[in-house]
Amino acid sequence: MDLPTRYDPAEHEQEVYRRWLEAGAFTPPKDGDRPTFTIMIPPPNVTGVLHMGHALNGTVQDIVIRHRRMCGFDALWLPGTDHAGIATQAVVEKRLFADKGQTREDLGREEFLKLIWDWRKEHGDKILEQFRRLGASCDWSRTAFTLDDDMSTGVREAFVRLFEKGLVYRGARLVNWDCVLQTAVSDDEIEYVSRKTKLYYLRYPFAAQSGEGEWVVVATTRPETMLADTGVAVHPEDARYSQLVGKTVRLPLVDRDIPVVADDTVDAEYGTGAVKVTPGHDPADYERGARHKLPIINLLEKDGSLNAEAGPFAGLSREAGRKAIVEAMDELGLLEKVEELTHNVSISDRSKSVIEPMVSEQWFVKMEPLAKPAIAAVKDGKLKFRPERWSKVYLDWLENVRDWCISRQLWWGHRIPVWYDEDDAPFASREDMEIGSQHPITKKPIVRQDDDVLDTWASSWLWPFATLGWPEQTADLKRFYPTQFLATAREIIYLWVARMIMAGYEFLDHLPEEERLAFSTCYINATVLDAKGKRMSKSAGNGIDPLDMVEKYGADAVRYSLIMLTREGQDVKLAENRFEEGRRFSNKVWNASRFVLMNLEGSRTDGSLKSAVRLEDRWILSRLAETTRGVSEALESYHFNDAATRLYRFVWNDFCDWYLELAKPRLSEGESESAQAVRGTLARVLRDTLKLLHPFTPFQTEVLWNALHEALGEEPRGQLVVASWPDGEGIDVDPVAESEMDVVQGLVRAVRSIRALTTIGERKPLRALVSAPGAAERKVMLAHAESACALGFLEEFVVQEKVERPPSSAVGIAAGCEVFVPLGEEVDLQKLAATLSGRAEKLRKGIGALGGKLSNKNFVERADPEVVEVERARHSEMTQELELLERNLAGFSA
Repeated sequence: MDLPTRYDPAEHEQEVYRRWLEAGAFTPPKDGDRPTFTIMIPPPNVTGVLHMGHALNGTVQDIVIRHRRMCGFDALWLPGTDHAGIATQAVVEKRLFADKGQTREDLGREEFLKLIWDWRKEHGDKILEQFRRLGASCDWSRTAFTLDDDMSTGVREAFVRLFEKGLVYRGARLVNWDCVLQTAVSDDEIEYVSRKTKLYYLRYPFAAQSGEGEWVVVATTRPETMLADTGVAVHPEDARYSQLVGKTVRLPLVDRDIPVVADDTVDAEYGTGAVKVTPGHDPADYERGARHKLPIINLLEKDGSLNAEAGPFAGLSREAGRKAIVEAMDELGLLEKVEELTHNVSISDRSKSVIEPMVSEQWFVKMEPLAKPAIAAVKDGKLKFRPERWSKVYLDWLENVRDWCISRQLWWGHRIPVWYDEDDAPFASREDMEIGSQHPITKKPIVRQDDDVLDTWASSWLWPFATLGWPEQTADLKRFYPTQFLATAREIIYLWVARMIMAGYEFLDHLPEEERLAFSTCYINATVLDAKGKRMSKSAGNGIDPLDMVEKYGADAVRYSLIMLTREGQDVKLAENRFEEGRRFSNKVWNASRFVLMNLEGSRTDGSLKSAVRLEDRWILSRLAETTRGVSEALESYHFNDAATRLYRFVWNDFCDWYLELAKPRLSEGESESAQAVRGTLARVLRDTLKLLHPFTPFQTEVLWNALHEALGEEPRGQLVVASWPDGEGIDVDPVAESEMDVVQGLVRAVRSIRALTTIGERKPLRALVSAPGAAERKVMLAHAESACALGFLEEFVVQEKVERPPSSAVGIAAGCEVFVPLGEEVDLQKLAATLSGRAEKLRKGIGALGGKLSNKNFVERADPEVVEVERARHSEMTQELELLERNLAGFSA
């Protein structure tokens, strides 16, 4: 066994991953008696590259699947990618125009799709390769793509079933329209950007028969849409306008009479309190128009230019139309004023053009019937969200769900499986229909297939079961569905999470209802922000490339750092230097393991646990038992930071800082009973610790696992990736050992605090006098005086029931005992007193400031509870430190 002094991730990661793949470690059998555990990767877009959000989400999923695999499950983590209709088509169209100056229309549908498939073959799996760099233990043999033949069969089956049940229909509704890409887009394909604009105050004259004053003034940021207004709305409790409700105004420029209506969704504080109602081009107005039965006028062409409804303004772009209409209103004396305004504008995240709400003929899914079992799943406790508060977002959307626009005016995607006869009567078919064949219902000839494709989500909502072969009753579907765990982002709770739950209940009708639930736990990841708390984005230039961090720090350090930074319910503020924590921990594990292995190699130790002859042996095994229990419970309940923090403290504090220091002298005792016992304990602790760490830091632990078996002269019993999770066999929590070790540690910490207080060198031999009123404490201290002296670097150690404080001595506190250390002549007491007085004054100010903060009711009630607890803990620590300083200062002046 020849471990280098430093762990270099670059030397090991690729080789370790290759061995895992060759062993088939990530591929569960298609049959067997073991229980299954399934995770479906949220399929990233084929256009995507790995970002920190992916890295965190991938790490969380890998921790879960590795843990369950070690717990004896046939664990499947199924990877794949999404065809990303709009994004992919936009990328290829842009390249086509840049390379050849051509559009997709120039090529035609068939040739353009060939071009996209070629691009996908070249670039589409890049992000999955990047996931491998992180150590993702996906079953790559089952990698899926949302346009695979199997997925396509499932998508068509789902559509046809909905069509046959009357749950999918074609109609004209308001949708988000991208005027550049000329397609409807979903809510998740929209960004909200703060922009400076103007608020225009327009005068709408009263119609002659109204018998009112000259006009009502409406405020709008979009004067170009006034030509499609069909009403003016005011709040029913707004006394300024109560007498106008039911009257009519004459819409300028088009001379159309429109009514004034009362609607409680109007914000009386916005503008003048009167708003124009444009049902054809505003979501809120669409709802208002429906409530008041106002007609809908579509003012725009698909490219966003004004259509014939605009009269003399027809053919102008939205921007030019705005300018011309404002000028026309001004000339008529109907532009009252213009104000500067900053507000959020919805733009397409692909074309970056302003989204236009537009009424368009589209395909929709009736969502209300599908939502009912999905709502019950959460209310009945079958589906749980972590953190739990996200269940409210899920339920709020489902309980107010609207019909889903599933058609897109694209070529890349699942073409809608609907064919039309000469009278435009639709028919949905599981098989392609030939042009000229007979319509099964009307018996008239089929003349065309629908040109549109389905929304990308209309394939990914089937992801948990279509990837397993549905609608066929495959072995994989029978064995690995339902899945158990989903980790994803908050932004797609309703766009994807809720829809997958609905799809499971709707389409897995061959299963009992309790087995249709797509997954039982939905873990919502934290959002990774930059160090200033802003969202990371390519446009802002504040992102951190996870692969750059892997190159610099290693995959294990990146993984561990992300989990240590992630506390449930809190977003992550991330700067590059935060990965140093993971690297330091990785180095600590490596150095400690290397020390243990060097002392095991060549010894007679067979790695089995011997009788624990010393307190420290019983104590570290007790800490191992408690850590195993705590980490297991945390992972079972998906508290990843808790598990990682427990491991960090056990390895760094319990094992390295305390046990290894006590073990070192005994390792030089040859083959004595004490030396054999400590080697057996070291082997057991290292073996179990590597297992506990493996889900978090898989590469390094796999290397050390092989080295451990080599040091013990054993043949490795398989790789660590498929080893069994530690079950605590042969060890248990030992309260007596824990209590006795607490006494020894308290004594040593008291001596160390005195060293820190007085700046005495940490290894300078000292004399300590302990005043210990309790007989039990005195007994423990005396029984383990050798250990206390070794850890505290004490040359003399006196324990008595009561000790008077010697002159010129410093004091420390340890579990109800006082520890006095006489200070030598080399310590300038006057200078030390001045230094400690300064520190005490700073602490008083800090305690006062923190106390004021904690007594502020607004802070305590509004701040995150964990933040409040941290501040309270700081206040307590500072108070204790001040008390210790004051006791020492009092002794110096006595």
